[in-house]
Amino acid sequence: MEQRQLGPSGIVIPPLVFGGNVFGWSADAATSFKLLDSLVAAGLTAIDTADMYSVWAPGHKGGESETVIGDWLASRGGRDKLVIMTKVGMDMPDGAGLSAAWIRTSVDRSLKRLRTDVIDLYQSHRDDEKTPLEETLGAYADLIKAGKVRAIGASNYAAPRLAEALAVADAHGLPRYVSLQPHYNLVERPLFEDALEAVCLKNKLGVIPYYSLAAGFLTGKYRSQADLGKSAARGQGVAKYLSGRGPKVLAALDAVAAETRATPAQVALAWLMARPSITAPIASASRVEQMEDLVKACSLSLSKAQIAALDAASG
Repeated sequence: MEQRQLGPSGIVIPPLVFGGNVFGWSADAATSFKLLDSLVAAGLTAIDTADMYSVWAPGHKGGESETVIGDWLASRGGRDKLVIMTKVGMDMPDGAGLSAAWIRTSVDRSLKRLRTDVIDLYQSHRDDEKTPLEETLGAYADLIKAGKVRAIGASNYAAPRLAEALAVADAHGLPRYVSLQPHYNLVERPLFEDALEAVCLKNKLGVIPYYSLAAGFLTGKYRSQADLGKSAARGQGVAKYLSGRGPKVLAALDAVAAETRATPAQVALAWLMARPSITAPIASASRVEQMEDLVKACSLSLSKAQIAALDAASG
């Protein structure tokens, strides 16, 4: 499996990061263990999760995904098998935001659930404009010094705030964000490309976009209103893509998939992997049989003409 540097962190990851939001939610514990076993066997050893996964599910309180990962590590052994990325800042039942106090509380809870002494990449899940950037970065500095965190990243930051956070870090000798986790895929390009991409390239940040398959739309599973019922968890989230550029993108994906003997999902992920600004897209699976698309996407090489066709359809 190809390995890529995650920005200036020194952390090395495969060209695809597995989205662990499914663990303990759309994949039960037994299925999650099978997924993790398959991921490690395939060399897809970078896992992205968050403290609040899956607080949205009935009866859940957050931490379910981290708990499953920790239980798997305890069962299988070998912390070095995984690069663990988790996040802090989104709403939990008893707190949210990026204050120093909440970060200290949340990281210890995450470490306990993950059954590990260190988090490889600890990410600000979303910007917290009520907390000074210096306070947030200072809290992260303490965690890095204590050996609880190796590096820090940002998610869901606007370009001006990301640039400001990097400038504050430099001005005060605090840790810099080494990565960004933005919403980015073939049907959601402007959010990243209009301003964030330039900030990331200028600062040599790693980029690990989420919703890489647009909640499943780019797999080709959803092509009409009638298809939305195929998934209770994802169906309504893709309805907006059935009009506008969505059908045009699917047609381009179908064409390239036919040329490469691949699937639309593999092509959509390979398009992301081929962009110079992208380190590794985040994608997920809730069943082991869905893993094939993720693994094969990592070795799929698209021609310049195929990339141009996808660019034209999605631009």
